[in-house]
Amino acid sequence: MRADALLPTLPPVDPARLGALTLDLDDTLWPIGPTLARAEQALADWLAREAPATASAWPPARMLVLREQVGRAHPALAHDLSALRRLTLEQALRSAGDDPGRAGEAFEVFLAARQRVDLYPGVAEALDRLAARWPLYALSNGNADLAKTGVGRWFRGSLSAREAGVAKPDPRIFHQACQRLGQAPAAVLHIGDDLRADVLGARGAGLRAAWLRPAAQADPGQPACWQGVDLPALSHWLLGSPPSVPR
Repeated sequence: MRADALLPTLPPVDPARLGALTLDLDDTLWPIGPTLARAEQALADWLAREAPATASAWPPARMLVLREQVGRAHPALAHDLSALRRLTLEQALRSAGDDPGRAGEAFEVFLAARQRVDLYPGVAEALDRLAARWPLYALSNGNADLAKTGVGRWFRGSLSAREAGVAKPDPRIFHQACQRLGQAPAAVLHIGDDLRADVLGARGAGLRAAWLRPAAQADPGQPACWQGVDLPALSHWLLGSPPSVPR
Protein backbone atom coordinates (compact mmCIF):
# COMPACT_ATOMS: atom_id res chain seq x y z
CA MET A 1 0.00 0.00 0.00
CA ARG A 2 1.22 3.47 -0.84
CA ALA A 3 2.00 5.57 2.21
CA ASP A 4 -0.04 8.48 0.86
CA ALA A 5 -3.04 6.19 0.41
CA LEU A 6 -3.40 6.21 4.19
CA LEU A 7 -4.15 9.92 4.13
CA PRO A 8 -7.81 10.94 3.97
CA THR A 9 -9.47 12.03 0.77
CA LEU A 10 -9.41 15.81 0.98
CA PRO A 11 -9.88 18.68 -1.47
CA PRO A 12 -6.68 19.84 -3.16
CA VAL A 13 -4.60 22.30 -1.16
CA ASP A 14 -3.52 25.49 -2.88
CA PRO A 15 -0.06 26.22 -1.42
CA ALA A 16 -0.54 29.89 -2.22
CA ARG A 17 -3.24 30.03 0.44
CA LEU A 18 -0.85 28.93 3.17
CA GLY A 19 1.54 31.60 4.38
CA ALA A 20 3.28 29.65 7.13
CA LEU A 21 3.22 26.46 9.19
CA THR A 22 3.40 26.07 12.95
CA LEU A 23 4.46 22.74 14.40
CA ASP A 24 4.21 21.07 17.76
CA LEU A 25 7.43 19.38 18.90
CA ASP A 26 6.97 16.54 21.41
CA ASP A 27 5.32 13.45 19.88
CA THR A 28 5.15 15.32 16.57
CA LEU A 29 8.82 15.50 15.57
CA TRP A 30 10.11 12.96 18.11
CA PRO A 31 8.66 10.53 20.66
CA ILE A 32 8.63 12.23 24.05
CA GLY A 33 8.33 9.06 26.14
CA PRO A 34 11.91 7.79 25.68
CA THR A 35 13.26 11.34 25.94
CA LEU A 36 11.61 11.98 29.30
CA ALA A 37 12.60 8.54 30.57
CA ARG A 38 16.26 9.31 29.88
CA ALA A 39 15.95 12.74 31.47
CA GLU A 40 14.25 11.36 34.58
CA GLN A 41 17.00 8.75 34.89
CA ALA A 42 19.70 11.40 34.55
CA LEU A 43 18.03 13.37 37.35
CA ALA A 44 17.68 10.27 39.53
CA ASP A 45 21.37 9.46 39.02
CA TRP A 46 22.36 13.02 39.97
CA LEU A 47 20.21 12.93 43.09
CA ALA A 48 21.71 9.58 44.09
CA ARG A 49 25.18 11.14 43.96
CA GLU A 50 24.50 14.66 45.20
CA ALA A 51 21.40 14.36 47.40
CA PRO A 52 21.03 10.70 48.42
CA ALA A 53 18.40 11.42 51.07
CA THR A 54 16.19 12.99 48.43
CA ALA A 55 16.86 10.15 46.00
CA SER A 56 15.80 7.65 48.66
CA ALA A 57 12.70 9.56 49.74
CA TRP A 58 11.60 10.60 46.28
CA PRO A 59 12.18 7.93 43.60
CA PRO A 60 10.84 8.86 40.15
CA ALA A 61 7.34 7.49 40.73
CA ARG A 62 6.90 9.45 43.97
CA MET A 63 8.47 12.54 42.42
CA LEU A 64 5.80 12.43 39.73
CA VAL A 65 3.06 12.32 42.37
CA LEU A 66 4.68 15.25 44.16
CA ARG A 67 4.87 17.24 40.91
CA GLU A 68 1.17 16.65 40.33
CA GLN A 69 0.42 17.84 43.86
CA VAL A 70 2.56 20.94 43.37
CA GLY A 71 0.79 21.60 40.09
CA ARG A 72 -2.61 21.48 41.74
CA ALA A 73 -1.40 23.81 44.49
CA HIS A 74 0.05 26.25 41.95
CA PRO A 75 -2.31 26.35 38.94
CA ALA A 76 -0.56 29.47 37.65
CA LEU A 77 2.37 27.21 36.70
CA ALA A 78 0.26 25.13 34.32
CA HIS A 79 1.91 26.89 31.37
CA ASP A 80 5.46 26.75 32.80
CA LEU A 81 6.65 23.17 33.12
CA SER A 82 10.19 24.26 33.94
CA ALA A 83 9.11 26.35 36.92
CA LEU A 84 6.86 23.52 38.07
CA ARG A 85 9.72 21.03 38.00
CA ARG A 86 12.07 23.40 39.84
CA LEU A 87 9.51 24.03 42.57
CA THR A 88 8.89 20.30 42.88
CA LEU A 89 12.61 19.68 43.29
CA GLU A 90 12.86 22.41 45.92
CA GLN A 91 10.12 20.78 47.96
CA ALA A 92 11.60 17.31 47.57
CA LEU A 93 15.07 18.44 48.61
CA ARG A 94 13.75 20.43 51.57
CA SER A 95 11.53 17.63 52.84
CA ALA A 96 14.44 15.17 52.73
CA GLY A 97 16.78 17.50 54.61
CA ASP A 98 18.92 18.33 51.58
CA ASP A 99 19.71 21.84 50.33
CA PRO A 100 16.71 23.22 48.39
CA GLY A 101 19.07 25.77 46.88
CA ARG A 102 20.39 23.02 44.61
CA ALA A 103 17.04 22.60 42.89
CA GLY A 104 18.19 24.75 39.99
CA GLU A 105 21.30 22.63 39.52
CA ALA A 106 19.24 19.45 39.62
CA PHE A 107 16.77 20.85 37.11
CA GLU A 108 19.55 21.76 34.68
CA VAL A 109 20.67 18.12 34.73
CA PHE A 110 17.16 17.06 33.78
CA LEU A 111 16.78 19.79 31.16
CA ALA A 112 20.08 18.97 29.44
CA ALA A 113 19.04 15.34 29.05
CA ARG A 114 15.56 16.38 27.96
CA GLN A 115 17.06 18.10 24.89
CA ARG A 116 18.53 14.83 23.57
CA VAL A 117 15.84 13.70 21.17
CA ASP A 118 15.57 11.13 18.40
CA LEU A 119 13.54 12.33 15.43
CA TYR A 120 10.94 10.01 13.99
CA PRO A 121 12.10 8.38 10.73
CA GLY A 122 11.82 10.71 7.76
CA VAL A 123 11.14 13.84 9.83
CA ALA A 124 14.42 15.56 8.92
CA GLU A 125 13.70 15.15 5.21
CA ALA A 126 10.10 16.28 5.73
CA LEU A 127 11.28 19.43 7.49
CA ASP A 128 13.69 20.06 4.60
CA ARG A 129 10.79 19.95 2.17
CA LEU A 130 8.42 22.06 4.25
CA ALA A 131 11.00 24.69 5.21
CA ALA A 132 11.90 25.16 1.54
CA ARG A 133 8.28 26.11 0.85
CA TRP A 134 6.98 27.86 3.98
CA PRO A 135 8.36 29.58 7.07
CA LEU A 136 8.09 27.17 9.99
CA TYR A 137 7.47 28.17 13.60
CA ALA A 138 7.58 25.85 16.61
CA LEU A 139 4.64 26.09 19.00
CA SER A 140 4.97 23.91 22.10
CA ASN A 141 3.66 23.56 25.63
CA GLY A 142 6.93 21.89 26.61
CA ASN A 143 10.45 23.10 27.32
CA ALA A 144 12.39 21.76 24.34
CA ASP A 145 15.04 24.13 22.97
CA LEU A 146 15.24 24.30 19.17
CA ALA A 147 19.00 24.77 19.06
CA LYS A 148 19.81 22.14 21.68
CA THR A 149 17.51 19.54 20.15
CA GLY A 150 19.16 20.11 16.77
CA VAL A 151 16.07 21.21 14.83
CA GLY A 152 16.63 24.95 14.94
CA ARG A 153 17.91 25.18 11.37
CA TRP A 154 14.44 24.48 10.00
CA PHE A 155 12.55 27.05 12.05
CA ARG A 156 12.17 30.82 11.88
CA GLY A 157 11.53 30.84 15.62
CA SER A 158 9.60 29.28 18.46
CA LEU A 159 6.99 30.15 21.04
CA SER A 160 6.56 28.14 24.23
CA ALA A 161 3.68 28.21 26.67
CA ARG A 162 6.00 29.77 29.24
CA GLU A 163 6.86 32.64 26.87
CA ALA A 164 3.26 33.13 25.78
CA GLY A 165 1.88 33.06 29.31
CA VAL A 166 -0.75 30.54 28.23
CA ALA A 167 -0.66 26.99 26.92
CA LYS A 168 -2.33 25.36 23.97
CA PRO A 169 -5.29 25.08 23.38
CA ASP A 170 -5.68 28.71 24.50
CA PRO A 171 -6.18 30.72 21.28
CA ARG A 172 -3.85 33.44 22.50
CA ILE A 173 -0.72 31.34 22.02
CA PHE A 174 -1.74 30.61 18.42
CA HIS A 175 -2.50 34.27 17.77
CA GLN A 176 0.87 35.33 19.19
CA ALA A 177 2.60 32.92 16.81
CA CYS A 178 0.61 34.26 13.86
CA GLN A 179 1.53 37.82 14.80
CA ARG A 180 5.21 36.90 14.94
CA LEU A 181 4.90 35.33 11.50
CA GLY A 182 3.00 38.31 10.12
CA GLN A 183 0.20 36.02 8.95
CA ALA A 184 -3.54 35.94 9.45
CA PRO A 185 -4.65 32.81 11.34
CA ALA A 186 -6.51 31.48 8.30
CA ALA A 187 -3.23 31.47 6.35
CA VAL A 188 -1.41 29.31 8.91
CA LEU A 189 -1.53 25.53 9.18
CA HIS A 190 -0.76 24.07 12.60
CA ILE A 191 0.55 20.50 12.72
CA GLY A 192 0.49 18.42 15.89
CA ASP A 193 -0.40 15.14 17.55
CA ASP A 194 -2.75 16.23 20.33
CA LEU A 195 -6.43 16.50 19.45
CA ARG A 196 -7.34 18.99 22.18
CA ALA A 197 -4.18 21.09 22.38
CA ASP A 198 -3.17 21.12 18.73
CA VAL A 199 -6.19 20.44 16.55
CA LEU A 200 -9.11 21.88 18.50
CA GLY A 201 -6.89 24.67 19.80
CA ALA A 202 -5.74 25.68 16.34
CA ARG A 203 -9.21 25.45 14.85
CA GLY A 204 -10.64 27.50 17.70
CA ALA A 205 -8.05 30.19 17.01
CA GLY A 206 -8.93 30.33 13.33
CA LEU A 207 -5.96 28.35 11.98
CA ARG A 208 -6.05 25.31 9.76
CA ALA A 209 -5.04 22.10 11.50
CA ALA A 210 -3.35 18.84 10.60
CA TRP A 211 -3.60 15.95 13.05
CA LEU A 212 -0.71 13.50 12.98
CA ARG A 213 -1.90 10.11 14.22
CA PRO A 214 -2.00 6.47 13.11
CA ALA A 215 -4.36 5.93 10.21
CA ALA A 216 -5.93 3.06 12.13
CA GLN A 217 -7.19 5.68 14.57
CA ALA A 218 -8.50 8.08 11.92
CA ASP A 219 -11.54 9.87 13.31
CA PRO A 220 -14.26 10.73 10.79
CA GLY A 221 -15.89 12.80 13.53
CA GLN A 222 -13.20 15.46 13.09
CA PRO A 223 -13.83 16.69 9.54
CA ALA A 224 -12.43 20.16 10.20
CA CYS A 225 -8.82 18.98 10.18
CA TRP A 226 -6.49 16.96 8.00
CA GLN A 227 -5.47 13.65 9.49
CA GLY A 228 -2.18 12.14 8.42
CA VAL A 229 -0.08 9.14 9.29
CA ASP A 230 3.09 11.05 10.01
CA LEU A 231 4.93 14.22 9.05
CA PRO A 232 6.76 12.75 6.04
CA ALA A 233 3.51 11.56 4.45
CA LEU A 234 1.75 14.82 5.24
CA SER A 235 4.62 16.87 3.81
CA HIS A 236 4.47 15.02 0.50
CA TRP A 237 0.71 15.41 0.38
CA LEU A 238 0.83 19.14 1.13
CA LEU A 239 3.43 19.70 -1.56
CA GLY A 240 1.65 17.53 -4.09
CA SER A 241 4.58 15.16 -4.43
CA PRO A 242 3.60 11.76 -3.02
CA PRO A 243 6.57 9.47 -2.43
CA SER A 244 7.11 6.53 -4.71
CA VAL A 245 6.30 3.59 -2.47
CA PRO A 246 5.84 0.13 -3.98
CA ARG A 247 2.35 -1.28 -3.67
